Amino acid sequence: MSVHSDDSAAEQVATRGGIELTGIEIVSEAERTAKPRNLFLPWFASNISVFGMSYGAWVLGFGISFWQATIVAIIGVILSFAICGVIALGGKRGSVPTMVMSRSAFGVQGAKVPGIISWLTSIGWETSLAITAVLATATVFERLGWVGQDHTSVSIVASIVVAVLIVLGAVAGYHIIMKMQAVLTWLTGITTIIYVFLVIPHIDWAALMAIPTGSFPAMIGGMTMVMTGMGLGWVNIAADWARYQSRDAKGSSIVFWNTLGGSLGPVVLITFGLMLAGSSAELSENIGTDPVGALATILPTWFLIPFLLTAILSLLSGAINGIYSSGLTLLTLGINIPRPVASLIDGIILSLGTIYVVFFSPTFIGPFQSFLVTLGVPLAAWAGIMMADIALRKKSYDEFALFNSSGRYGAVNWAALGLMAVCCVIGWGLVINGYSDASWNDWQGYLLGMIGGKEGVWASGNIGVIIALIIGFGGYYALCSGRVHRQEETQGEAASLGA
Repeated sequence: MSVHSDDSAAEQVATRGGIELTGIEIVSEAERTAKPRNLFLPWFASNISVFGMSYGAWVLGFGISFWQATIVAIIGVILSFAICGVIALGGKRGSVPTMVMSRSAFGVQGAKVPGIISWLTSIGWETSLAITAVLATATVFERLGWVGQDHTSVSIVASIVVAVLIVLGAVAGYHIIMKMQAVLTWLTGITTIIYVFLVIPHIDWAALMAIPTGSFPAMIGGMTMVMTGMGLGWVNIAADWARYQSRDAKGSSIVFWNTLGGSLGPVVLITFGLMLAGSSAELSENIGTDPVGALATILPTWFLIPFLLTAILSLLSGAINGIYSSGLTLLTLGINIPRPVASLIDGIILSLGTIYVVFFSPTFIGPFQSFLVTLGVPLAAWAGIMMADIALRKKSYDEFALFNSSGRYGAVNWAALGLMAVCCVIGWGLVINGYSDASWNDWQGYLLGMIGGKEGVWASGNIGVIIALIIGFGGYYALCSGRVHRQEETQGEAASLGA
């Protein structure tokens, strides 16, 4: 039985000079040799960066106590990466990247809508990590006395070096990235442990215990920020690594190793970051401008260079993973170019974004949180829809139909697209931007009048993200269960005819 394909679907994974040439096509059976435990390293290495400590200052910024912040941070991290683990199941079932797998729920052409959101999200994350690396480099060089009052030239050089390293790593592809992650995990882990021991004297338990208790809505706001900054920030690429999993890999093991790998580092780092930020108001304020560089200011001089190198490598690790997957997402939008070229295009956009924030924006946290909240709503809606789609399906995906607009998944599933639109309308109406230097999205929060207004107690809760996730899951389960059942019935009939 022949199946027409809109894309080249089942080509053998190819490499040239060690560079992965595989795009969004189906991964061949010969390449599907990974075990669930292999998922630990890329997720752990991508999230072990000391950047995670910065969230301590930002969560406390919601006006909650140290213990409240610790609880919501742990819950937010684990819950968000567990969502990634569920989405990763689609990679194993479909042998394709996340946004190609998304075609089962939205239709082959309809999936381009969440694909655009996914691409913007990945670009935003890559840029944020690159910006952090550049700011940290300039701060440490200034601390070492290597630059004068005007360190613009250092920032320019740092921007170029960071962008080149990220693009080269992403162009290399899956296999080289996996080898690199194994080394980075050890380096980052060891350096982070040393950092913790060196700065423990800066922790002031009396100051931490003196932080007043905040409201429940403020706790939800802190948890929402952690979720959008952690797992939900990765959810649109969660299946990209799992597509190399063996067919007989247990789904529960895939969820477990994704969740453990992604959440282990952030749980420890954010908790320690809470201790540091709660102990020093000055440090907490500086983190808002230069997340990693501020953390370096409390280190002894002899450890600055090892800290800087490891911090940059860990930031680059996350950025490389992101740009690799954003390149794949670009291909799902119908742009017919080689995967390495797609990564190169994303790298150019990343460089432009880095230049804007490093040289023109007054703070880092303003644009960063606005980015998290604005794209967090549609990402949460998409994640809810995809979790429902995965939960409803009892069989593996019809891989070839994911590339065929006339196949069982159809061209457009208007119910899923309409549901995502409803989630965005409601979700954006229940989130708010609290930073003056990111006033471009002050239009959000238009539904908060129903629960106290933009100055009310629930305003900072940003509950629109969580509500979008819930509506996406429940709505798709109710509206599309029959559609999924019919697809799997015809899939079984086709298999019987083929036999």
